[in-house]
Amino acid sequence: MSETPKKPRRRRQPKPKAKAGLLGLAFDNDDGHKRVTSGDQFLLVGGSQEKHEFMTETVLKTFEELKRRAKRLETVNPQELEEILHKSTPR
Repeated sequence: MSETPKKPRRRRQPKPKAKAGLLGLAFDNDDGHKRVTSGDQFLLVGGSQEKHEFMTETVLKTFEELKRRAKRLETVNPQELEEILHKSTPR
């Protein structure tokens, strides 16, 4: 009597964690200066000094608001993120 070879057990791969990030690009730079600001979940590239500061302030306020709401970028729905970004935009 021959034994049927056992199939190797497959290990379940853990589900990859959701990743999310914000990317800000600006193209209004005329002074030749390269501006890059990054954080754990954002990257801001380019722009004049004024535009780059505007993007930086918006992103920082956005993450502050997410923290205040006890939400993470990976889990917030697009409509709520849009509302938060609009609220976080400097006037």
